[in-house]
Amino acid sequence: MDKVSGKLTVFFEEQFWVGVFERISEGKLSVCKVTFGAEPKDYEIFDFILKNYYRLRFSPAVATDVKATGRNPKRVQREVRKQVQNIGIGTKSQQALKLQQEQLKTERKIVSREQCEAEKRRQFELKQHKRKEKHRGR
Repeated sequence: MDKVSGKLTVFFEEQFWVGVFERISEGKLSVCKVTFGAEPKDYEIFDFILKNYYRLRFSPAVATDVKATGRNPKRVQREVRKQVQNIGIGTKSQQALKLQQEQLKTERKIVSREQCEAEKRRQFELKQHKRKEKHRGR
């Protein structure tokens, strides 16, 4: 009995999110490329695989080396987490937007803090003025 393995890699290419299905069967590699459009969620990818996997048109099989080593599942999970963490936000434009958003947030905090302090100062001066008025006996 031959071992069959599959792998799906989802990445951002130019303006669309693309998924590459790799299937290794009988020591031969077949590949299929699928364009998702907008960034797919995990449950959308899972649903797509369940509904459309058997309709995918894979490339002609190419001979490949199959590694028969057993891998520790915890190590695999760690590597996957590290890959996902390193990528972060995909495009330069998205990174620029995120940076702009953070700058606007800090500016908004500064303005808000200054307004709050000015209001406290105004209230304090009003209170002091009232105390002086009472002290004068008016």
